Amino acid sequence: MENNASGTLYVVATPIGNLNDITPRALETLRNVQGVAAEDTRHTRALLTHFGIEQNLVALHQHNEEASAAQVVAKLLAGESWALVSDAGTPLMSDPGYRVVKAAQDNNIKVSPIPGACAAIAALSVAGLATDRFSFEGFLPAKNKARRDRLSQLVSETGTLVFYESAHRIEESLEDMVNVFGASRRASIARELTKLFETVKTATLAELLEFVQADPNQRKGEFVVMIEGAGDDADAVLREGERVYAVLKEHLPPSTAAKVAAELTGAPRKSLYGQ
Repeated sequence: MENNASGTLYVVATPIGNLNDITPRALETLRNVQGVAAEDTRHTRALLTHFGIEQNLVALHQHNEEASAAQVVAKLLAGESWALVSDAGTPLMSDPGYRVVKAAQDNNIKVSPIPGACAAIAALSVAGLATDRFSFEGFLPAKNKARRDRLSQLVSETGTLVFYESAHRIEESLEDMVNVFGASRRASIARELTKLFETVKTATLAELLEFVQADPNQRKGEFVVMIEGAGDDADAVLREGERVYAVLKEHLPPSTAAKVAAELTGAPRKSLYGQ
């Protein structure tokens, strides 16, 4: 049962680039709440100033989320309504906010979404990949081995995979994706969505890696990377064989690597040795 004496926590989506993408309801909410919990108060202050809004701001980011969540919940229990925003897009999508939302719910405080921009959904809508099933994986681990291990756990997923990636890791991540999923797996990268240098390109993983490596400008900005899900059983077996072969050939002669990979996965040896 909701606590009728408390205020409401509004989870407000903000633009991911183009400021015209903010919704009238988001602006109304940001004007009328008693305060805003923001991932970066400087960033949010600039956004609010652009729209002529003055607000009480509290920082709520990954380093102080627990303490700030308690502060915001106390305000809500006192009857104030607050908004939660991230630097861009929909809060909690690889951004802080989970703890304050959970704490509000634990105290029977109403939590209401003010929907709007989300980079993952925007990217999926233009990627040309299947969207009937998809898995949002957020940011991959920064360290190479951990990243490859995480990708290996996802190689047989049949739904489209969605990742966020930063400019300084996009090339390394694509290289790992080629090695794990196979060069021919179809994928898409969406860069700087809604901004001046927006780029959306769908091709094989190998072609996307080459595209990014060939143009330094395509290694700048913020990225959404989407990978087609594993196909039918035979296709999935071949892809798994390609992944295992790519690992083994770093330590064994190619012919031996192909033989072992075929025995482990059931993939055709000739198909692997031709990689």
